[in-house]
Amino acid sequence: MTLDSLKNGNIHTFLIEEIRRKLTDMGKMNWKIHFCWVMAHVGIRGNELADTLAKEAATNEYITECYKKVTKSVVISELEGISVENWQRERDQAIKGRTTKEYFLVAAERLKMKINITQNFTSMVTGHGNIRSYLH
Repeated sequence: MTLDSLKNGNIHTFLIEEIRRKLTDMGKMNWKIHFCWVMAHVGIRGNELADTLAKEAATNEYITECYKKVTKSVVISELEGISVENWQRERDQAIKGRTTKEYFLVAAERLKMKINITQNFTSMVTGHGNIRSYLH
């Protein structure tokens, strides 16, 4: 796994690997590093400084965002919207399916409908089957 692939992939994984690399380098230089759990920032100079710097960075409008976390549901919603727009565009440009388009002019509205799709329904909407001969 290269650093470039980590940078382009999961930012969390990249940060963890970067920390491990730096710890290894520092260990080779005989640094003694200890990790410990700290109950609160109060009274610990380094933690208070880190807290202050984090607050400054969070409120500084001149610092650009390096990545943006997006929830899975937001991605799915956006992809569904794009898919419906593509479907509508393809329907509008299609030569075939004229009868079906008369029943469902807007693809997004069709998706909102709760329709029990049966063979007879499909035959009627698509204009196929023996429907015309029965109606004649």
